[in-house]
Amino acid sequence: MSLKNSFIFIVVSMITLGISVGCLFSEEEYKLDTGDILLITVYEQPDLTAKVMVNTEGDITLPLLGEVNVKGLSVSQVQKKITELLEKDYLVNPQVNVLIERYTPKKVFVMGFVNRPGEYELFKDRPTTLLEAITMAGGFKEGAAPNGTKILRIEDGKEMTINVKVNDITVKGEKDKDPFLKPGDIIVVPESFF
Repeated sequence: MSLKNSFIFIVVSMITLGISVGCLFSEEEYKLDTGDILLITVYEQPDLTAKVMVNTEGDITLPLLGEVNVKGLSVSQVQKKITELLEKDYLVNPQVNVLIERYTPKKVFVMGFVNRPGEYELFKDRPTTLLEAITMAGGFKEGAAPNGTKILRIEDGKEMTINVKVNDITVKGEKDKDPFLKPGDIIVVPESFF
Protein backbone atom coordinates (compact mmCIF):
# COMPACT_ATOMS: atom_id res chain seq x y z
CA MET A 1 0.00 0.00 0.00
CA SER A 2 1.46 3.36 -1.00
CA LEU A 3 1.82 6.26 1.41
CA LYS A 4 -1.03 8.11 -0.31
CA ASN A 5 -3.37 5.08 -0.07
CA SER A 6 -2.40 4.58 3.60
CA PHE A 7 -3.25 8.20 4.32
CA ILE A 8 -6.64 7.90 2.58
CA PHE A 9 -7.38 4.68 4.50
CA ILE A 10 -6.56 6.37 7.83
CA VAL A 11 -8.70 9.43 7.03
CA VAL A 12 -11.66 7.28 5.94
CA SER A 13 -11.28 5.14 9.09
CA MET A 14 -11.20 8.24 11.29
CA ILE A 15 -14.30 9.68 9.63
CA THR A 16 -16.15 6.37 9.97
CA LEU A 17 -15.13 6.08 13.63
CA GLY A 18 -16.09 9.71 14.28
CA ILE A 19 -19.56 9.19 12.81
CA SER A 20 -20.06 6.01 14.84
CA VAL A 21 -18.89 7.64 18.06
CA GLY A 22 -21.15 10.63 17.31
CA CYS A 23 -24.19 8.39 16.83
CA LEU A 24 -23.48 6.48 20.02
CA PHE A 25 -22.94 9.74 21.92
CA SER A 26 -26.26 11.16 20.67
CA GLU A 27 -28.19 8.06 21.59
CA GLU A 28 -26.45 7.83 24.98
CA GLU A 29 -27.19 11.45 25.88
CA TYR A 30 -30.72 11.41 24.55
CA LYS A 31 -33.38 11.01 27.24
CA LEU A 32 -36.38 8.90 26.26
CA ASP A 33 -39.77 10.54 26.05
CA THR A 34 -43.37 9.87 25.09
CA GLY A 35 -43.77 8.47 21.57
CA ASP A 36 -40.23 7.14 21.15
CA ILE A 37 -40.12 3.60 19.72
CA LEU A 38 -37.60 1.10 21.11
CA LEU A 39 -36.44 -2.28 19.87
CA ILE A 40 -35.51 -4.48 22.82
CA THR A 41 -33.78 -7.84 22.41
CA VAL A 42 -32.47 -10.36 24.92
CA TYR A 43 -29.70 -12.67 23.69
CA GLU A 44 -30.96 -16.22 23.05
CA GLN A 45 -34.46 -15.26 24.27
CA PRO A 46 -36.50 -14.53 21.09
CA ASP A 47 -39.77 -14.57 23.05
CA LEU A 48 -38.58 -11.48 24.93
CA THR A 49 -37.89 -9.42 21.79
CA ALA A 50 -40.22 -6.44 21.70
CA LYS A 51 -40.81 -3.31 19.66
CA VAL A 52 -42.46 -0.88 22.06
CA MET A 53 -43.58 2.74 22.20
CA VAL A 54 -43.10 4.91 25.27
CA ASN A 55 -46.65 5.81 26.36
CA THR A 56 -47.88 9.12 27.80
CA GLU A 57 -46.97 8.00 31.33
CA GLY A 58 -43.42 7.16 30.20
CA ASP A 59 -43.96 3.38 30.38
CA ILE A 60 -43.20 0.54 27.98
CA THR A 61 -44.80 -2.91 28.21
CA LEU A 62 -42.50 -5.93 28.04
CA PRO A 63 -43.03 -9.71 28.10
CA LEU A 64 -42.61 -11.12 31.65
CA LEU A 65 -42.03 -7.68 33.17
CA GLY A 66 -45.21 -5.79 32.26
CA GLU A 67 -44.94 -2.01 32.50
CA VAL A 68 -41.50 -0.47 32.99
CA ASN A 69 -41.07 3.30 33.34
CA VAL A 70 -38.31 4.61 31.05
CA LYS A 71 -39.16 8.31 30.64
CA GLY A 72 -36.13 10.52 31.10
CA LEU A 73 -33.67 7.60 30.99
CA SER A 74 -30.83 7.11 28.48
CA VAL A 75 -30.48 3.93 26.42
CA SER A 76 -27.79 2.53 28.76
CA GLN A 77 -29.96 3.26 31.82
CA VAL A 78 -32.89 1.39 30.22
CA GLN A 79 -30.65 -1.58 29.37
CA LYS A 80 -29.42 -1.68 32.96
CA LYS A 81 -32.94 -1.41 34.39
CA ILE A 82 -34.35 -4.20 32.20
CA THR A 83 -31.30 -6.40 32.88
CA GLU A 84 -31.75 -5.98 36.64
CA LEU A 85 -35.49 -6.73 36.46
CA LEU A 86 -34.93 -9.89 34.40
CA GLU A 87 -32.06 -11.01 36.63
CA LYS A 88 -34.13 -10.54 39.77
CA ASP A 89 -36.82 -13.12 38.99
CA TYR A 90 -36.36 -14.72 35.58
CA LEU A 91 -32.93 -15.11 33.95
CA VAL A 92 -29.30 -15.67 34.88
CA ASN A 93 -27.02 -13.03 33.36
CA PRO A 94 -29.40 -11.72 30.63
CA GLN A 95 -27.80 -9.85 27.72
CA VAL A 96 -30.20 -7.00 26.97
CA ASN A 97 -29.85 -4.70 23.96
CA VAL A 98 -31.94 -1.54 23.52
CA LEU A 99 -32.04 0.50 20.32
CA ILE A 100 -34.03 3.63 19.58
CA GLU A 101 -35.84 2.75 16.37
CA ARG A 102 -37.61 6.09 16.06
CA TYR A 103 -37.29 9.34 17.94
CA THR A 104 -40.42 11.38 18.38
CA PRO A 105 -39.63 14.83 17.06
CA LYS A 106 -39.66 17.40 19.82
CA LYS A 107 -40.87 20.65 18.31
CA VAL A 108 -41.38 24.29 19.19
CA PHE A 109 -43.32 26.97 17.35
CA VAL A 110 -41.79 30.35 16.47
CA MET A 111 -44.34 33.06 15.65
CA GLY A 112 -44.44 36.79 15.05
CA PHE A 113 -41.71 39.00 13.65
CA VAL A 114 -39.17 36.43 12.49
CA ASN A 115 -38.22 35.75 8.88
CA ARG A 116 -39.59 32.19 8.71
CA PRO A 117 -42.32 31.62 11.32
CA GLY A 118 -43.19 27.97 11.81
CA GLU A 119 -42.54 24.70 13.57
CA TYR A 120 -38.94 23.72 14.39
CA GLU A 121 -37.45 20.53 15.78
CA LEU A 122 -35.35 20.70 18.95
CA PHE A 123 -31.87 19.16 18.99
CA LYS A 124 -31.89 15.47 19.97
CA ASP A 125 -28.55 15.32 21.75
CA ARG A 126 -28.61 18.55 23.77
CA PRO A 127 -31.00 21.25 24.94
CA THR A 128 -32.02 23.95 22.43
CA THR A 129 -32.00 27.59 23.52
CA LEU A 130 -34.42 30.37 22.61
CA LEU A 131 -31.85 32.14 20.39
CA GLU A 132 -31.08 28.89 18.54
CA ALA A 133 -34.79 28.47 17.73
CA ILE A 134 -35.04 32.09 16.55
CA THR A 135 -31.97 31.48 14.36
CA MET A 136 -33.68 28.39 12.87
CA ALA A 137 -36.60 30.70 12.04
CA GLY A 138 -34.29 33.01 10.08
CA GLY A 139 -33.68 35.55 12.83
CA PHE A 140 -35.63 38.66 13.73
CA LYS A 141 -37.53 40.42 10.96
CA GLU A 142 -37.09 44.15 10.46
CA GLY A 143 -39.50 45.86 12.82
CA ALA A 144 -39.27 43.18 15.53
CA ALA A 145 -39.07 44.03 19.23
CA PRO A 146 -36.57 41.41 20.51
CA ASN A 147 -36.87 42.55 24.13
CA GLY A 148 -40.59 41.74 24.08
CA THR A 149 -39.98 38.07 23.19
CA LYS A 150 -42.12 35.60 25.16
CA ILE A 151 -42.12 31.83 25.59
CA LEU A 152 -45.62 30.42 26.15
CA ARG A 153 -45.46 27.06 27.92
CA ILE A 154 -47.85 24.57 29.47
CA GLU A 155 -46.32 22.90 32.50
CA ASP A 156 -48.21 20.56 34.83
CA GLY A 157 -51.43 21.59 33.08
CA LYS A 158 -50.89 25.31 33.76
CA GLU A 159 -50.13 28.00 31.21
CA MET A 160 -47.08 30.11 31.90
CA THR A 161 -45.33 32.99 30.14
CA ILE A 162 -41.57 33.50 30.23
CA ASN A 163 -40.47 37.03 29.24
CA VAL A 164 -37.01 37.25 27.68
CA LYS A 165 -35.02 40.43 27.09
CA VAL A 166 -32.99 39.23 24.10
CA ASN A 167 -30.67 42.27 24.21
CA ASP A 168 -29.39 41.07 27.60
CA ILE A 169 -28.15 37.95 25.81
CA THR A 170 -26.99 39.38 22.47
CA VAL A 171 -25.72 42.84 23.49
CA LYS A 172 -24.69 42.36 27.14
CA GLY A 173 -23.45 38.78 26.61
CA GLU A 174 -25.51 37.33 29.47
CA LYS A 175 -25.79 33.81 28.03
CA ASP A 176 -27.36 32.45 31.21
CA LYS A 177 -30.49 34.46 30.27
CA ASP A 178 -30.96 32.41 27.06
CA PRO A 179 -33.51 29.84 28.31
CA PHE A 180 -33.64 26.21 27.25
CA LEU A 181 -36.81 25.29 25.39
CA LYS A 182 -39.21 22.43 26.05
CA PRO A 183 -41.26 20.52 23.47
CA GLY A 184 -44.48 22.37 22.67
CA ASP A 185 -43.15 25.82 23.63
CA ILE A 186 -44.50 28.72 21.57
CA ILE A 187 -42.08 31.59 21.00
CA VAL A 188 -43.72 34.91 20.19
CA VAL A 189 -41.67 37.81 18.84
CA PRO A 190 -43.74 41.02 18.82
CA GLU A 191 -43.62 43.99 16.46
CA SER A 192 -41.89 47.15 17.57
CA PHE A 193 -44.21 50.15 17.68
CA PHE A 194 -41.45 52.77 17.64
